[in-house]
Amino acid sequence: MSHRQPAVADTATEELLRAALKSQYHAALAMLREAIERCPGGLWSSDERKNPFWWIAYHALHYTHLYIQPRESAFRPWEHDQPGLPDLDEPLETFRSYTKAELLAYWTFCDGMVDDTLDGLDLLDPESGFSWKKTSRAEHQIASIRHIQHHTAQLTDRLRAANVGIDWVGSRHRGGVQ
Repeated sequence: MSHRQPAVADTATEELLRAALKSQYHAALAMLREAIERCPGGLWSSDERKNPFWWIAYHALHYTHLYIQPRESAFRPWEHDQPGLPDLDEPLETFRSYTKAELLAYWTFCDGMVDDTLDGLDLLDPESGFSWKKTSRAEHQIASIRHIQHHTAQLTDRLRAANVGIDWVGSRHRGGVQ
């Protein structure tokens, strides 16, 4: 935890950054939610590709939940977590598939923690809070949003191959989608 006293300019910059991060987290998560909701039943658990749809969606949510924390020690796994599952290189046979309802509940949990958690972060801290992430806190949060978008793009590509699209969400301000 940082013990520095921010200057007035730092405070204004941090609040602008905080608002942008909240908006982009919610927008990225909204697109992930739509991908989960619109996934046809046959695609959800298909073994046509190495990682089934549900696994990639879970992976994106798990790391959203983890990386929005102020530090690694603050993370508490989701109540339905299956240890080892987030790693997309683990053999899948040892894990059970999550249902859409379960992942939508996890999505609601993750999306619901964005504002309060970001309000508590020192975004100007030069340390991410994670020993394996050698970036500033702000860059770490931007990378986390990029991670959500990376996996949402994978899922969207699968949906488009099944003739299902999802809408672009550019930003979220005051509860509305823009």
